[in-house]
Amino acid sequence: MATDTEPPQHSGGVRSATRAAVAAGHLRTDRWWLAPAATAAGLLAFVVYSTWRAFANADYYAAPYVSPFYSPCLAENCVPMKGGPNWEIFGSWWGLSPAILILVFPLGFRLTCYYYRKAYYRGFWASPPACAVAEPHARYTGETRFPLILQNAHRYFFYAALPVAGILTYDTALAFRDEHYEWGHMGLGTLVFLVNITLIWAYTVSCHSCRHIVGGKLRHFSRHPVRYRMWQWVGRLNDHHMLLAWASLVSVALADFYVYLVASGVFEDPAIF
Repeated sequence: MATDTEPPQHSGGVRSATRAAVAAGHLRTDRWWLAPAATAAGLLAFVVYSTWRAFANADYYAAPYVSPFYSPCLAENCVPMKGGPNWEIFGSWWGLSPAILILVFPLGFRLTCYYYRKAYYRGFWASPPACAVAEPHARYTGETRFPLILQNAHRYFFYAALPVAGILTYDTALAFRDEHYEWGHMGLGTLVFLVNITLIWAYTVSCHSCRHIVGGKLRHFSRHPVRYRMWQWVGRLNDHHMLLAWASLVSVALADFYVYLVASGVFEDPAIF
């Protein structure tokens, strides 16, 4: 017979009254903490570096290369970039670094990414710290409250990340010019940009939202052979989404650092031809 009495809500994880009476918090004997520790260290290093570069507002353009952190440049205080995406949408009232105006979109895309959520949930919040290791929190509310409910905006950040990747592709094409803006040049920086944009696109289209958009709502693949092929292709990339997430994170930082070194006069861009 149904009653209005709700079942008691237990908390405490492995100490809950509904769990087996095992004294140890977990039974893992391997170095399970290495993965979340390395993840936290890697993400923290990128956050520190990108924050420094975003607020530096200097050494982000060395013809023909523009840092991916500053492209497209949307403020009036941008360094003039001949042929580059320098759109003065924000007037002189914007006194901060122009990188802040554009980084919010790729940053939002990565913050809400399914893999990155797993990475920083484990690395920084220990929620949970590893498989078969109980988290220290007494209660679990998931992503139902602010600010974590904003993770549901991942698909919209994916839409915003697409034009950013397109602009970085344009920047890569401009990297085939020399310092006099003449075509037919390839330098070491050109290769750096080529590797970066390849990884950026691979990470972007391997996104779970992209895979769902391509073929997630199809009931009969046989009636949509083109979308089915695309869904298979995105699915194969999706199998390597974690690797692509880290590789593209490193490549975009290296591309920015390369531009910084050339722009600050540490060395000149070596010409390949």
